[in-house]
Amino acid sequence: MQDTTKETRIFPVVGMSCAACAVRVEKELSKVPGVSQAGVNFAASNVRVVFDNSSCSPEQLRQALQSAGYDLILETEQSENDAVEQMHLKWMHRLKRHATSALVLSVPVVVLSMFFMDWAYSAAISCILSTVVLFFFGRVFYVNAWKQLRHGAVNMDTLVANSTGVAYLFSLFNLFFPEFWLSRGLEPHVYFEACSVIVAFILLGRFMEERAKGNTSAAIRKLMGLQPRIVSVCRADGSVEQLPLAQVEPGMQLLVKPGEKIAVDGALVSGDSFVNESMLTGESLPVRKRPGAKVFAGTVNLKGSFVFKAAKVGADTLLAQIIRQVQEAQGSKAPVQRLVDRIASVFVPVVMGISFITLLAWGLLKPEDGWVFGILSMVTVLIIACPCALGLATPTAIMVGIGKGAELGILVKDAQSLETARKIDTVVLDKTGTITEGCPVLTDCIWKEGASSARRVFYSLERCSEHPLAEAVVQSFRNVSTLSVTDFVSHTGCGISGRVDGKTYFAGSVKWLREQGIALDEEQESACRRLADEAKTVIAFADETAVLAVCGIRDAVKATSVEAIKMLQERGIRLVMLTGDHEATARSIAREVGITEMKASLLPQQKNEYVRQLQAEGACVAMVGDGINDSAALASADLGIAMGQGSDIAMDVAKMTIISSDLRKIVDAIELSQATVRTIRQNLFWAFIYNIIGIPVAAGVLYPLWGFLLNPMLAGAAMAMSSVSVVTNSLRLHVSSLSSTGPTTGSQLVRKRYQVEGMMCDHCRQHVEQALNALDGVLATVTLEPPVATIDFVQAPLSVEQLQEALSKAGKYSIKEI
Repeated sequence: MQDTTKETRIFPVVGMSCAACAVRVEKELSKVPGVSQAGVNFAASNVRVVFDNSSCSPEQLRQALQSAGYDLILETEQSENDAVEQMHLKWMHRLKRHATSALVLSVPVVVLSMFFMDWAYSAAISCILSTVVLFFFGRVFYVNAWKQLRHGAVNMDTLVANSTGVAYLFSLFNLFFPEFWLSRGLEPHVYFEACSVIVAFILLGRFMEERAKGNTSAAIRKLMGLQPRIVSVCRADGSVEQLPLAQVEPGMQLLVKPGEKIAVDGALVSGDSFVNESMLTGESLPVRKRPGAKVFAGTVNLKGSFVFKAAKVGADTLLAQIIRQVQEAQGSKAPVQRLVDRIASVFVPVVMGISFITLLAWGLLKPEDGWVFGILSMVTVLIIACPCALGLATPTAIMVGIGKGAELGILVKDAQSLETARKIDTVVLDKTGTITEGCPVLTDCIWKEGASSARRVFYSLERCSEHPLAEAVVQSFRNVSTLSVTDFVSHTGCGISGRVDGKTYFAGSVKWLREQGIALDEEQESACRRLADEAKTVIAFADETAVLAVCGIRDAVKATSVEAIKMLQERGIRLVMLTGDHEATARSIAREVGITEMKASLLPQQKNEYVRQLQAEGACVAMVGDGINDSAALASADLGIAMGQGSDIAMDVAKMTIISSDLRKIVDAIELSQATVRTIRQNLFWAFIYNIIGIPVAAGVLYPLWGFLLNPMLAGAAMAMSSVSVVTNSLRLHVSSLSSTGPTTGSQLVRKRYQVEGMMCDHCRQHVEQALNALDGVLATVTLEPPVATIDFVQAPLSVEQLQEALSKAGKYSIKEI
């Protein structure tokens, strides 16, 4: 019997600043009586808690976290999303402001310490500026370090607070009491520049990390936005009532008009239409829906109106399952502990222990001035062990690596994905929009002898249709002039007809033309069989007496896909193609590009399950896709890679985006990952070697042999040189040679927003988006409400006239910059 007292809730968490905080939140919640499981998704800033609601309440969970210095948000689901978004935006704005201000104030401190150190007011001005940097803009490090200390733990914040705090206090003492050292023949140096620069750079790194982390929840919000908030409910008396989506119950009959999104899962009761199910299957061709056919939440009705009976609502819909899978996959990807935190957990206590032993050793072993030399050596140890080189070792290499990726046309979201790419041994490829172009293309047009002069008629007739297959013909013949078409009729599921110059013409399926009494000759029959064997959709164009042309339409393979697949196979990487398309079509594409493993007719959850199955077998999986239907699999994979011309939800979920949608860039991403990780390891090696040599020298091990005692000022200089060496080594990545596959793109994207007029439905929106993305160097996202196109220009921005020219070919749309 199921335990009805068990409840599972996801709460947004406030106050987590690092992976160690995530571990602390899990531990604190697990201690609460009644909690059986607590799992933190650090990337999404939330926690999933399984608890007994008879002995534990959300308020008790909140109190437990508040006592540990964190907080929970306990509002409704909708307000939770809004609250988390507002919280993240506020935190991002604050981090950006603090990082920028800290950098601005640190620059004059560095200038004063390097070029005006003998100026009478240099130390005082540096002290004032550093005080503001440390205890106002950088106070988060000291607050977090105190929280960790209260619970007997240490992390990177502890290391930063410890070293900068000691250096600051030592410098402050030297500023106000210089005679203490002067009377003993020692120079009272100050180290304010080291304190402020460390805090400024680590704040900058944290801001960049938060900016990347914030994109993870955007995909969930956009998936939720695929359902309409208001639905049309058909009542028994024939009236139609508008109700909020939350009030829809199974059994209700809902009316869906052309261009509207379907709210819940169900089956048609009446009506006949075509539905765009690309968010589920990834296939661009719409699916015909007749009474009894199933429809799914989030899909879009393209043609006629219909009424369907709600079967699954709320959390039971297929869309809700996709959302849950994305949430769970993202949660499982959250890192438990950062490398620097693991290092800090050992490094900080060891350094503090060494500094304390240094003080005692000098005090006990050197009777004269031993404690003075001990204090000096203790401070020198803490300064030379400053985490600057250690803290910069990973982020500088990552920053340069991400910049190099952008230069190659690969947008990388975070360090984890850049590090994971080198381990990939299995690449799972979506078909439509990834291996193929993602839209129907006219590949064959076989004209009856002497009939090619009717090309203008064929083009003019297809221009009157809104069907995607008609769009393929129109795009192929777009340079042909048009003729006037009268008596145009769209025969749903069959084809179209119309009159040109007093004569009737038909375009549609071969079966339908036969029903009209129009037969194919032997040569045309043979062409139809050949095209069908190649998994192409066959349509025919005819006049009143004979078939004039037989056409094959298919989603064409990208020009670079075959080469990219060969390059991956040469690296020993296993390739698998997954698609929601039919078996015959999928097999034909797989054979054409050289892929031996494939699975067809898959729903989104089946793609996700297959990726998890590969991972269970021990594979390190990269999922490459472009659609909403790929989002769960992209999130579950060890590395999700999205195509730049795909859906924005796929790009939000994925950890890498290939701007040009060129699969050859996957090889570049793997090589870039290898080079970056190699650089990180070199940086960490030199950072540790520096500390292994520098700390004993700072403690005074050379004093008994040669009378050498390292001055704190030299320790500060050595610390700076170690940081310079780490940064310089990282910069080598920028000039490294990778097997780039063609012209590189600039590392700076230019984003502009445009208002688009003339869009009436989602079908129009797709036309506009496809037309813009067909332009070289354009990455466009188009929304219907408001009617806005957001365009990232990879190269130089195109003019409004060039954009308008592209849209004019797609329909009667106009565009102007906002």
